[in-house]
Amino acid sequence: MSRRRPSRWHGLLPVLKAAGPTSHDIVDIARKALHERRIGHTGTLDPMAEGMLLLCIGQATRLQQYLLSWDKTYAGVIRLGQSTTTYDVEGAPTEPSGPVPELRDDRLRELEAAFSGEIDQVPPPFSAKKVDGKRLYELARSGHEVQVDPKRVTVHELRLELEGADVLRFTVRTSSGFYVRSLANDLGRRLGCGGHLVHLERLCIGPYDRTTAVSQPELEATSDPREIVEGRAWVPLPEIQLPYPRITLNPGAEDRFNHGGEVIVLRQDAGVVAQEDLVSVHGHTGGLLGIGGVVNVLARGRTVVLRPRMVISTSTSGRQA
Repeated sequence: MSRRRPSRWHGLLPVLKAAGPTSHDIVDIARKALHERRIGHTGTLDPMAEGMLLLCIGQATRLQQYLLSWDKTYAGVIRLGQSTTTYDVEGAPTEPSGPVPELRDDRLRELEAAFSGEIDQVPPPFSAKKVDGKRLYELARSGHEVQVDPKRVTVHELRLELEGADVLRFTVRTSSGFYVRSLANDLGRRLGCGGHLVHLERLCIGPYDRTTAVSQPELEATSDPREIVEGRAWVPLPEIQLPYPRITLNPGAEDRFNHGGEVIVLRQDAGVVAQEDLVSVHGHTGGLLGIGGVVNVLARGRTVVLRPRMVISTSTSGRQA
């Protein structure tokens, strides 16, 4: 059996997906453009949705599960007056439905407050979430009704704006695991008239936004991988930002961490950390070394004991191995 060719490129690529393709379609496009098989993404976008998709390439795929924790910001349009089976424009009509109540500014502010902070949310029946090893959309298409427990999610910011009698425009910044389609459905149910999502765009994922992303047409037109990895959108592996407090090691501690050893560091640039927290570990020159787990916090928080959770290969530059 032949061994897979080692990855040539290692880094993060923000891509602006167009409406239509699946997230996996974008991964396939990137594989062809970069001549690289080891590519994954950090959070599915529905085919109807457009906007930011973060691709992990090469060694950066080891960071995939950690990058999922970034907050995400969306903008979109909800049509009121009709619920659908999929909670979006592609589904069949279902209840509730009916006349849209008058939505003055004070009512919109009440809705914003009701759906902000920590809330319990049930995923859409047509979604990629797994129950007993099966994706919900597979169960829904086969006619199986599944009881899905609500999940606690966080809405950091929500802004609603009425555009016409039955159209709501929104922007929302959420925690990982949030379903915007469920927000559309739940808003419609709360108003008693039903509602569904008709347009969705992901504006940013953590610090990564559309201003530095490569567009899907640009990616499709790429003939030489260096056009991408030497372009504005490419984030080399050592420069990837993670959604955890940052800790910088001196050269001695850096060497121990790279070889899997525990390190004791004076807390410098990290925020408040506690035992069992994850931290983003960086070398003395600033490059990302990997993920550390906090084993202990000593001296009233001034000293932190770390154990490596994931160490990036020191031979990987982020462009070529």
